[in-house]
Amino acid sequence: MITVQDIAFVRYQVCDLDRMEAFLDDFGLHRVERTSGALYMRAAGRMHHVHISELGPENKALGFGLLAHSEADLQKLAAHLGVRVEENPEPGGGQRVRFTDPAGFLVDVIHGQAEQAPREVRGALAMNSAVDRRRLGKAIRLAPKPSSVMRLGHVAVLVADFPKMLQFYQDVLGFRPSDTYWAGAEQNVIAAFMHCGLGEQWTDHHTIALITAQEGSSRFDHSAFEVLDLDDLVQGGEYLKQRGHRHSWGVGRHIQGSQLFDYWRDPFGNKIEHWTDGDLVNNTSAVGSAAISENELMQWAPPLNPEFFQ
Repeated sequence: MITVQDIAFVRYQVCDLDRMEAFLDDFGLHRVERTSGALYMRAAGRMHHVHISELGPENKALGFGLLAHSEADLQKLAAHLGVRVEENPEPGGGQRVRFTDPAGFLVDVIHGQAEQAPREVRGALAMNSAVDRRRLGKAIRLAPKPSSVMRLGHVAVLVADFPKMLQFYQDVLGFRPSDTYWAGAEQNVIAAFMHCGLGEQWTDHHTIALITAQEGSSRFDHSAFEVLDLDDLVQGGEYLKQRGHRHSWGVGRHIQGSQLFDYWRDPFGNKIEHWTDGDLVNNTSAVGSAAISENELMQWAPPLNPEFFQ
């Protein structure tokens, strides 16, 4: 088993790179490199890129990248899977181990990729709550613009064989459950929110969420990008509305993970999330368990539209 440090990027196939780039610009990402066959977009943090679009005949999610702790972990993973460590031919370089996981997703575990200089963004806004006054003598004035997307936070995938995927991501890549869902009986676990197994180090409540696919085929549910704060999330959503993009659900606050969320659809129907203010966990955090239901998805939010589950 190795220890994955974080998620690196998501990878999609689309039939029109121009349309995808225009949407991602409005969503808050920025072009790193574009070729005749692929588009690489970054966030404001140090990751070289966080979103890859490959030109192809159909629109679908292909997979994602994960960060290894060390080159030694890459060698260990390659030996376990019977593949090789190779030089990463994509922008940013470094080394990678490439494989297809049990659900059919293309996974690149990478190490040594070049980093970007962080982009300049405003500071997180201080709030004057009724019991904690922090913003003294300063007004807030925000201009309409895309959200400041800081990083890719997680991916949620629907999988045909949930037990097999759960075992693989635990035993091979070191992920650990933060919360689980069950259906019918508590022993019938059908979903797990998985965090990187970093010991005592605090990390995101989930980096990958595994959910049983009701229709029996594996696919992405959504990819999720962290923004600065609540104002940035809502203001960025208003900007997307003004630009004519398709809203899916939000704004609200989840239960598992506690994130403030807002979901959108890219031009090809892929669900993509802005989020902020999520839980942090480590190896001392209790693992939660809850019965699956629509009410378990949020503490507060607008009514769910059936479109959200498509």
